[in-house]
Amino acid sequence: MPHSKSHYLSSAQLRAAFIDYFKKNNHTVVSSSSLVPINDSTLLFTNAGMVQFKEVFLGVEKRNYTRAVSAQRCVRAGGKHNDLENVGYTKRHHTFFEMLGNFSFGDYFKSDAIQFAWHFLTNELHIPAEKLWVTVFRDDKESEAIWLNEIKVDPKRFSRCSEKDNFWSMGDTGPCGPCTEIFYDHGASIAGGPPGSKDADGDRYTEIWNLVFMQFNRDSSGQLTSLPKPCVDTGMGLERIAAVMQGVHDNYDIDIFQALLTALSKIVNCDDLTATAMRVIVDHIRATCFLIADGITPSNEGRGYVLRRIIRRAARYGFKLGMQKPFFYRMAAPLAKIMGDAYPSLTTSLSLIEQVIQQEEKQFANTLSKGLKILDRELTESTAQIIDGQLMFQLYDTYGFPPDLTIDIAKERNLQWDVNGFEALMLKQREQSQQFAQFNADQTQQIHLTGETLFTGYEKIIDEGRVTTLLHDFKPVTQLQSGEKGMVILDKTPFYAESGGQVGDTGYLYFNQGSFCVHDTQKKGSVILHQGQMISGVLLNDMTVCAEVSAARQSTRLNHSATHLLHEALRRVLGNHVVQKGSLVEPKRLRFDFSHPASLTQEQITATERLINQQICANLSLSTKTVSLEQAKSEGAMALFSEKYADQVRVVSIAEFSTEICGGTHVTRTGDIGLFKIISESACAAGVRRIEAVTGSEALHWIESSEKQLQQLSALLKVGRDSLYEKLAQVIDHNKQMSKELASYKQKMAVQNTDQLLSRAKKITDIHVLIETVSDTDRERLRHTIDQLKQQLGKSIILLASIVDGKIILITSVSKECLSKITAPDLLKAAGGKGGGRPDLAQGGADDLSQLQNVMAWVENKVV
Repeated sequence: MPHSKSHYLSSAQLRAAFIDYFKKNNHTVVSSSSLVPINDSTLLFTNAGMVQFKEVFLGVEKRNYTRAVSAQRCVRAGGKHNDLENVGYTKRHHTFFEMLGNFSFGDYFKSDAIQFAWHFLTNELHIPAEKLWVTVFRDDKESEAIWLNEIKVDPKRFSRCSEKDNFWSMGDTGPCGPCTEIFYDHGASIAGGPPGSKDADGDRYTEIWNLVFMQFNRDSSGQLTSLPKPCVDTGMGLERIAAVMQGVHDNYDIDIFQALLTALSKIVNCDDLTATAMRVIVDHIRATCFLIADGITPSNEGRGYVLRRIIRRAARYGFKLGMQKPFFYRMAAPLAKIMGDAYPSLTTSLSLIEQVIQQEEKQFANTLSKGLKILDRELTESTAQIIDGQLMFQLYDTYGFPPDLTIDIAKERNLQWDVNGFEALMLKQREQSQQFAQFNADQTQQIHLTGETLFTGYEKIIDEGRVTTLLHDFKPVTQLQSGEKGMVILDKTPFYAESGGQVGDTGYLYFNQGSFCVHDTQKKGSVILHQGQMISGVLLNDMTVCAEVSAARQSTRLNHSATHLLHEALRRVLGNHVVQKGSLVEPKRLRFDFSHPASLTQEQITATERLINQQICANLSLSTKTVSLEQAKSEGAMALFSEKYADQVRVVSIAEFSTEICGGTHVTRTGDIGLFKIISESACAAGVRRIEAVTGSEALHWIESSEKQLQQLSALLKVGRDSLYEKLAQVIDHNKQMSKELASYKQKMAVQNTDQLLSRAKKITDIHVLIETVSDTDRERLRHTIDQLKQQLGKSIILLASIVDGKIILITSVSKECLSKITAPDLLKAAGGKGGGRPDLAQGGADDLSQLQNVMAWVENKVV
């Protein structure tokens, strides 16, 4: 039970209490970032509260606050931080969880951080001090003194631990420091010793809060130096502290999970809320829904592959509960009801979430059916008493067929299974995926870039700037010479750095007796990097250059403004469920990914194009303003959850038609776009569609090319353009009829050929033997002919050969009654063939047919 009935707090109340407490202590409330790390390919998913502040901790990014508090959505499934296989079997492993955290960026340090944490737990939550246990890094004497002398923690409830347990680092190099952890003691009735003891792995003491003090920088030699501005990064799992405040020892007994389990029990008709399968499903629905809401869809690689594994694992456990039809998608609505107030995207994206899950469940049902057939065939054809690891891995990796289901089937048939071989292949795969999970700053992040670059490109495409830094091979240099590649940083520039889907500008930096060609423009923190190559001269630090953006910027501006028109037009034509999932804005075209469960009809595409071109013809004005993020959202500006926004944002409005938060470059009036044309619409992922479009002169060129093709087609078919559709329909119908007649003719010829072949079969003892060459028959028809011959001949040995496109095809068949004397692969080899197959059926090729004449005698010698 909780400390008293009056101290019971729901998960929602705890989340609010934590945020409110630190807000009262002058912390800026920062919303949870997306589960997809922004501009960070080193992580599969956001797995801690500090991820969205990574560049702040590294000193690359500056914000207008030095204290922050957040409730961060996290996923640990796939890569280095992978709890997936443990979920359902332990009390505290989850694929999705919420991390409550407070952060200091060079503001307060150890004393305040410890005071904040202790006060919140003991004064706000009223947890008795005697129920808490504290650990510190053994060499962190400062934290130890704070706990013992200022907080007055009982020394008997205090441990000094090793670097392994109480020292945190961002990677092999970079920011690091000691941490202090607070544990909750669930009481002597639960096994386990205090932290740092030999019995520490028990469940009695649960870590609830970790305070990390980033005060050092570790270099490649392992040397530690003090950071100029130490930082604080803390994390407390909401599910764990909820268990404490609700008087339970198992996370699955807290309010959120109990509500989900109750909903699930009605769907699957299972009253055992403690069953492993039930726990797996309610855990997985949280990760699934939040990942889809953040734009992830099932696929065969990266984040989408992890989502697919989570959905299919849940479906597999539903299968164990007797659910033969899709059911998992029905859990999305209960989750939205339970957590939708805190995370509105669960409610606004509910329809899409349900459709994506249901579609994946249906696909997995087909996978299960296919996998069962493959496994059944392999087991039927094999005489081995073990399912080898390679087959288990192939079924799992290629078809998504769960290994535990393979094991279940093996048990039913009294077979063994090669779990070691399977795990070895899985280990190899995991090692290959580790590259996704390394939390190390990339090469440009390791560069210590100071200052910032002022962007002047909204008003200018030519401007002067002073060189502040030169980089060659990611290292600072004093000069760049003709022919060298490198990066140039200016104090101000009109060059737009890639962001928000818009590509970085290209152009030139001109200086006295020299020039630098800019191939791309990127941004790190507050600094804009011009990447390219020296054309001539020698470029030095502090030189003044003339930065001139190429003419491609104009086409990019057209496409970016057209993207905003497209986004709003799709919402008006298809519905408000349309949300941008990705975009690419470049000079030649634009690409737009958006949530929608089905392909667009031609009528919907035409309506979208018409609506956009109407806005272009209306020559609407575009306006921009800079406001707070909160004000922009309150005024209805569309924001992308996958983007990381500053406290002050730029809002781009197209008259009364569209309003979006956007930092890109745009036209001044929609008439500048000229023309808009959709050139393709396709599936991008489950529940996500992709449109590619062109504008301006590119759209005109596309239409001119289409016109030319129509003219050529009219000339070829000798009809006017108005009659093209009818003429093509006639041609297609005629071809279909001809194909049917040809197939009928081939069938008749096959019957005749089969009859002729039957007459040539030789009977040796009671076995029909047929060795023949048939003309110009492909492999599929050859197999079909063999199937017919087997039905007619019964006990038989058959070899058919054919030459197609200069290649020899051989197929052999031996009925089961003859397998003791000869096998199909033996017959294939006797004919000079190379290939393989089952004992009763084999196929392959040969260099020539010279050995075919000797095969009959070889067979006769074998069977007589």
